Amino acid sequence: MSEQDHSVPDALVAALADIERHVSRSGWDQPARLFALVRTDELIRNEPSLAEHLSVGAPDGLSSVEQEDFHAGERLDQTLAGIAWPASVAGCAIAFEHATVPPEYEHELPQDPHEASLFVARHPHRVDIRLVAGALRDGSQYGLGRVVSNPDDLVGGPEFVPALTKALWETLR
Repeated sequence: MSEQDHSVPDALVAALADIERHVSRSGWDQPARLFALVRTDELIRNEPSLAEHLSVGAPDGLSSVEQEDFHAGERLDQTLAGIAWPASVAGCAIAFEHATVPPEYEHELPQDPHEASLFVARHPHRVDIRLVAGALRDGSQYGLGRVVSNPDDLVGGPEFVPALTKALWETLR
């Protein structure tokens, strides 16, 4: 993982890494998955039966709660714009797969979103990546990524997927 910005809480980075491990157990070619991030100590206080399944590390530790009924739809940005979280949710995260082309081919991308998707899907140098991004109510944001062709490397940072983390943060406001 890349060096972490000290302004990003360790709990957020740890929660995103846990989500990525959880999602990766099911392999690739998965739909987008949305998670609420809740303070682990509050979750145990409110749901004592979960205590045996959760590990309480740092006092500000976060646990992820998958939103089983989430469907990303055709436009993830529009779907996220329609989400609002209750005050009990400290943050949120999303895991999804994305295909792109290396930077040297980006100038060839068609302007039309549908045509661009087809271009990327058919491109011989296409890069498939799993992204896990999250945001907290305090504005902290972080993203992680794992490329299918290099599964041992997990990279990330606070500016890794800024548009996505901003969209997640907006769901918390």
